[in-house]
Amino acid sequence: MTQDESQNIDGARALEAPVELPVVAIIGRPNVGKSTLFNRLIGARRSIVGNIPGMTRDRIYGEAEWQNRAFRVVDTGGIVPDDEAVIPANIFKQARAAIDEASLLLFVVDVREGITPIDEELARRLRALDKPVLVVANKADTTQVADFAGEFHRFGYEDVFPISAEHSVGVGELLDAMIERLPAVEVVERKQSEINVAIIGRPNVGKSSLINKLLGEERAIVTPIPGTTRDAVDSVFEAKVGEEGEESGAIKLRLIDTAGIRRKGKTTGMEEKLSVVMARKHIERADVVLVLIDAIEGVTALDANIAGYAHEAGRSVIIVVNKWDVVEKDSYTVYQYEEKIRDAMKFLDYAPIVFISALTGQRVVKLPDLIKRANDARNLRIPTAQLNKFFEDHLDQPRATISNRHKLKILYLTQAGTRPPTFVVFTSGAKTKLHFSYERYLINRLRETFDFFATPIRIKQRGRQR
Repeated sequence: MTQDESQNIDGARALEAPVELPVVAIIGRPNVGKSTLFNRLIGARRSIVGNIPGMTRDRIYGEAEWQNRAFRVVDTGGIVPDDEAVIPANIFKQARAAIDEASLLLFVVDVREGITPIDEELARRLRALDKPVLVVANKADTTQVADFAGEFHRFGYEDVFPISAEHSVGVGELLDAMIERLPAVEVVERKQSEINVAIIGRPNVGKSSLINKLLGEERAIVTPIPGTTRDAVDSVFEAKVGEEGEESGAIKLRLIDTAGIRRKGKTTGMEEKLSVVMARKHIERADVVLVLIDAIEGVTALDANIAGYAHEAGRSVIIVVNKWDVVEKDSYTVYQYEEKIRDAMKFLDYAPIVFISALTGQRVVKLPDLIKRANDARNLRIPTAQLNKFFEDHLDQPRATISNRHKLKILYLTQAGTRPPTFVVFTSGAKTKLHFSYERYLINRLRETFDFFATPIRIKQRGRQR
């Protein structure tokens, strides 16, 4: 897979898979890009990524699939074998536990820095284990840099894969090699018993008030479940959906109340900084995210940043404008407000906007129906016959996908996964990528044809290899 065709690879799809899955452990010294690779493989931002070494301390697990094969991935902290400091020692202990349960090890190195003494020591220790090892030469952003990966054959391993986890270059070939060496376990998608809903937004926009109103109106609280930190409490309850006399019923919702997110530069104490990190983790737990906006203060750049977290994580999004009861309105107010939101959040053109008052309960009753519809859309799998018909109607004619100097034909389209809906476009060229305007055209046609309500759509491209 080339850089162009793999640029849209978001990794293997996160899923609800069986417990007994083969485990892939990501091993390496600090700051070589292990967490970035982990996030790429599972297709979600679970591990915190930064330029400071040692940001990952505990083992972090994620489930993923590739070519209809399921596996688990575990991210470990950067190993410093001879460092006797308390934290590095605990990191090494956590990494050894991951190594022991793994069926395959990904030994990540930095191709730009080359071989370091710590790399050599880790290679020596890994050779003593009876485990298959793939050497992953990360940060190979260009062909010239990728050529330097050959020196890592000195470790004694046959397989060295130059990749860029950040830009997804070479990740397809790495995944192919991984599933060849893992026990075969096919993906089994399970129907969810409850929908996880995260309510996010700036401080004091009414997140807790909205949860209280939902719980108070529904009166069917199952149980309040304390969260893993002081800044969140999960509440599970049943909500009525559908109109009376029609297909009415009930759904089970798990509401995740998160602390107000502030800009990292505006946070001073460790607890506030932790609240930012944990809020992003709560987004990863969610299926549907409600982005709350204060109607009095209006949409801000921080609102757009917060909404961007949910969009990047591939969650379904509903924009909720709270405190609408205290806004002075005329017949144009709603349209003007919607226009401001769309202008500030162009990347969320698929997200519906609902105006509520958590204090009075105005339109709050509409939210469960919207949440159910959004969750159904993110789990929607299009039958092959319908997808073939869609291809004939919208893609089987030559279109301006790239410049006239290059010819690129769309061969066929397939759905690779759900949560969020992910489609793979197979093209005639391996080195030429689709123009962004054509991707947008494709996403818009998919959305209007199959009603992918409130959910992002991912497009990946694979070119035909010669």
